[in-house]
Amino acid sequence: MSAAVKYTLGRIGLFVVIFAALLPVSMNIFLKLMLALAFSAALSFFLLKGWRDEMAGEMAEATERRRAEKERLRSALAGEDEQPKP
Repeated sequence: MSAAVKYTLGRIGLFVVIFAALLPVSMNIFLKLMLALAFSAALSFFLLKGWRDEMAGEMAEATERRRAEKERLRSALAGEDEQPKP
C-alpha cells in the first residue's frame, strides 16, 4: 500500500473517531463536523508524522524521476534537431 493511501486513510480514520466521540455531545451537527475536522488535523500532525514523511519522500522520488525523464527526452529531441537534413 502506498504511503499516500495510508496517510489519507489515517486522516479519515482520525476524523471519524473524533466525530463519533462528539456524537453524544448536544451541539449543532455542523459544529461537531468542524470540531472533528480541526482536532483530527491537529492530531494527524503529531500522530501521522511518519506516514506523512514517507509520503513526502515518495512524492519527491517521483518528481525526480519525472524531471530526469523529461531531461532525457529533451536531450533526445535536441539531438535529432541538430542533424542536417539531406
